Amino acid sequence: MNRQASLRLLYGGTFDPVHNGHLAVARHARDALGAQVHLMPAADPPHKGPTHADAEQRAAMLALAIGDEPGLLVDRRELLRDGPSYTIDTLRALRAELGPQAPIALLVGADSFLGLPTWKSWRELFGYAHFVVAERPGNGIDSALPADLAQRLAGRWAGAAAALSDAPSGKVLRLEQPLRPESASDIRRRIQAGEPWRDQVPFAVAAYIVQNRLYGAGTVTSGPL
Repeated sequence: MNRQASLRLLYGGTFDPVHNGHLAVARHARDALGAQVHLMPAADPPHKGPTHADAEQRAAMLALAIGDEPGLLVDRRELLRDGPSYTIDTLRALRAELGPQAPIALLVGADSFLGLPTWKSWRELFGYAHFVVAERPGNGIDSALPADLAQRLAGRWAGAAAALSDAPSGKVLRLEQPLRPESASDIRRRIQAGEPWRDQVPFAVAAYIVQNRLYGAGTVTSGPL
């Protein structure tokens, strides 16, 4: 096993619902870093309002989306913990589980990374994990970094994926992603409005949404099945 294979890469989010764009990000990171990607649905996301599907439904859709695809896993650890899904609490527990030397990284979108100073105990996060920032063309972080975050990032930029396996935490790797059109909020809107949406999620996820009447699917306004 090479050194990069030991990297624990966490991709958190509400996944409400999981869509093809989420999967594209996970696959690209898996292939670029040579690491398994643990997709981790949040039970009670503190930065967003109430989810539209409950935690178990969102986890079930993730499992259907991933199937038995190599290198992608559903991580339910935040569903097993009471209270808000604070990332710092997740990382503290994971660090205690894996030990002080295991490389751990968080895969986040550019928008989420720019909002890092609003996260609980955000400065401490770098002591527990690396960050992999998924950037899309036209949606980078160069000109938008808050001053306090830019100061915190000094000396942390990683020039290559291998740097994340050379230390347990503290580095930031920029990973350019292909531009994707999918948006969970837009998919929910499309379902409610009876507009086409099924090609934006895996087939099994679309079937689950309709079967469980999520987001208004199966109602009069959601269009024909």
